[in-house]
Amino acid sequence: MLPDAGSEDEEKWLAEGIAGLQHNAFYMHRALDSNNLRDALKYSAQMLSELRTSRLSPHKYYELYMRAFDELRKLEMFFKEETKRGCSVIDLYELVQHAGNILPRLYLLCTVGSVCIKSKETPAKEILKDLVEMCRGIQHPVRGLFLRSYLSQISRDKLPDIGSEYEGDGDSFIDAVEFVLQNFTEMNKLWVRMQHQGPVREKEKRDKERSELRDLVGKNLHVLSQIDGVDLDIYKDTVLPRVLEQVVNCKDELAQHYLMDCIIQVFPDEYHLQTLETLLGACPQLQPTVDIMTVLSQLMDRLSNYATSSTEILPEFLQVEAFAKLSNAIGKVIDSQPEMPIVGAITLYVSLLKFTLHVHPDRLDYVDQVLGACVKKLSGKPKIEDNKATKQIVALLSAPVEKYNDIDTALKLSNYPRIMDHLDNATKKIMAVVIIQSIMKNNTYISTADKVEALFELIKGLIKDMDEIQDEELDEEDFKEEQNSVARLIHMLYNDDPEEMLEIIQTVRKHILLGGPKRVAFTLPPLIFSALKIIEALSTVPSSELSLRLYLQCAEAANDCELEPVAYEFFTQAFILYEEEVADSKAQVTAIHLIIGTLQRMTVFGVENRDTLTHKATGYSAKLLKKPDQCRAIYACSHLFWVENQDGIKDGERVLLCLKRAIRIANAAQQMANVTRGSSGPVTLFVEILNKYLYFFEKGNPQITSSAIQGLIELIVNEMQSDNSPSDPSADAFFSSTMRYIQFQKQKGGALGEKYEPIKV
Repeated sequence: MLPDAGSEDEEKWLAEGIAGLQHNAFYMHRALDSNNLRDALKYSAQMLSELRTSRLSPHKYYELYMRAFDELRKLEMFFKEETKRGCSVIDLYELVQHAGNILPRLYLLCTVGSVCIKSKETPAKEILKDLVEMCRGIQHPVRGLFLRSYLSQISRDKLPDIGSEYEGDGDSFIDAVEFVLQNFTEMNKLWVRMQHQGPVREKEKRDKERSELRDLVGKNLHVLSQIDGVDLDIYKDTVLPRVLEQVVNCKDELAQHYLMDCIIQVFPDEYHLQTLETLLGACPQLQPTVDIMTVLSQLMDRLSNYATSSTEILPEFLQVEAFAKLSNAIGKVIDSQPEMPIVGAITLYVSLLKFTLHVHPDRLDYVDQVLGACVKKLSGKPKIEDNKATKQIVALLSAPVEKYNDIDTALKLSNYPRIMDHLDNATKKIMAVVIIQSIMKNNTYISTADKVEALFELIKGLIKDMDEIQDEELDEEDFKEEQNSVARLIHMLYNDDPEEMLEIIQTVRKHILLGGPKRVAFTLPPLIFSALKIIEALSTVPSSELSLRLYLQCAEAANDCELEPVAYEFFTQAFILYEEEVADSKAQVTAIHLIIGTLQRMTVFGVENRDTLTHKATGYSAKLLKKPDQCRAIYACSHLFWVENQDGIKDGERVLLCLKRAIRIANAAQQMANVTRGSSGPVTLFVEILNKYLYFFEKGNPQITSSAIQGLIELIVNEMQSDNSPSDPSADAFFSSTMRYIQFQKQKGGALGEKYEPIKV
């Protein structure tokens, strides 16, 4: 190889080489101008002797070579002129072989050979075969590579290809193929041999130098791909086997990777598809250190683009079973390289998945098979922490979502969640956001509880605390953004069937309740709104009454959260709804009792708000259509002024006022009955009011006295004994039961018995 020299020494040697070359070129030009063939050959040989140096690096040697190349083009033009002046090109071919040193001799032979082929005095195949064989005389890697590169350069437009002017007289494109393959083989051997030239400590430097020279070798494959005669059969039977044989046998990492890449890039996609088995068969035979991941990925990318170029091509992929061959080849490569980094294996599966999605988008079983193979590779390994591997897994999981624009399809893939299990928790959250964004972007509705269950299993990183990450470790803004995305997702879970929708809601509820109070604040409200959407479908209750019930229910929820303004607003809306929408008298009775019962349970209101609402409830009660309904609603309002579990709401006077007002309404009802039917109505209302008196009497309301109770009892007895009063067994039984209760309390004794003692039954 090269002696260990500094850059200054190398520049000096290059300058000396260029000076010597220019010096001899000057005399060569003088000889050319004077048509002195002998001196032209003499000085050209001396000029080319400068290329015999071993002191220059390949980069510097290339500078010297290009100067020599330019001079050789001028010499070639002179040889052409000589042949026109009557000089035999065959004699010229023999004459240049008298050069003293082999390297100048071979450069001159190649130059004259080009003219000889052009003259057609000798068949092209004989000249090409002669030249490619004689170039074996240079075995120095750098000098040999550049010599053969020159041979390739001057011969590429003189190959006996189909339709070429050099075809015929026994010359065929097979000879051209053989020449290029032989030159390629020899150049690759020289290129590989460079790694063994020099001390081991300079291996990295030599690899860099070899990398700079790789295109000299690769150009041969490009020339092969441009030969018109190389059809699919020739490529399959001759070209590819010979090239792959050289690739495998050279056992050099750099050469194998570069040449496999060249094969994939320079030959047509159709050829790759039809020779897939042969090409893939070479992959497990490459060195373990070869970046086969990149090679196969590029192959699959090219085939994917080929498949999408025309729908007419897709049957060819099915015919050659491209997916099965690629899948098997990737499996063999991974198995043959147990030391392959996990990121390499995952990258291969990403490329295979993208190929599958392009070529066989309708075959979900193929997609799931790729994911399953990746799961198998990851099984038994800890969660992925390598950033590059994590990105590849995210790419693997994102590909089906992006292709189908439908998470519903991805949910059918059984191995999809199993892949996600191998991600760290932070990446699971990122992937969950990607899935949610896809659903929102494509307006995808998830319509069954089973799919919702599968979906929430995929996004569980967002809906509950994971082992390593707690809420307090999260950035507040990020947390809000994540939970808002989950909230938006809940609105995309919908089914027109109320029963199925109810199952969906129950499934979501089960998951979001695992998220803790911080998450529930974001995720529960949209779930409630989803539930509200199906209430009307699940219920036969008229919509106005249903709305009233919902307002009151929400008011109670606000009460539990101690949100007084919110609760007050719900009650206000309930009263507006009652006034404007509830027109049926029976519905009004039901509604006012719902309002009274809910208001009684409210604990959040201050004095002013409670008085306002109580006043409204009492006012609406007094405006009911029928007197009995008015009476019952008014005495129910008495409970709004005496609430046992609330301090301060024990207004005995207002309780008494309500009960007295109820008695007046009951009297009015009796009188109205007497006018319309000729007899007074039943005394049931009075008995009901008596029971309210007894309730507040026992609760210690000082305004409810035994004398007031006694007076009410006597009123009831008089009404029942009146001639106008019709017999009502149920009212009689109700009153008798009430009297027995009073007697029981008197006989029971104690403090309560003493209170009942003045009452005469």
